Amino acid sequence: MADVQIYTTRFCPFCIRAKQLLDKKNVPYNEISVDGRPELRSEMNSRSGRHTVPQIWIGDQHIGGNDELWALDRNGNLDDLLGA
Repeated sequence: MADVQIYTTRFCPFCIRAKQLLDKKNVPYNEISVDGRPELRSEMNSRSGRHTVPQIWIGDQHIGGNDELWALDRNGNLDDLLGA
């Protein structure tokens, strides 16, 4: 199974939904909370070019945020990416 990283904040509803989908699929992930951690938020921004959370990587591939994660699942491509 591919390594999954997700940058989050504590009360972000989109972060919660993304983690719920990963949990439903029994996908382990490394959650990186950027709450009060400007150095981690800066790292996320440098890696993704985006400043909003969540930001999700599957392996070395930047997926984007919650909407992109759910779109991959609806299109049937998420399981393939996770298995890579």
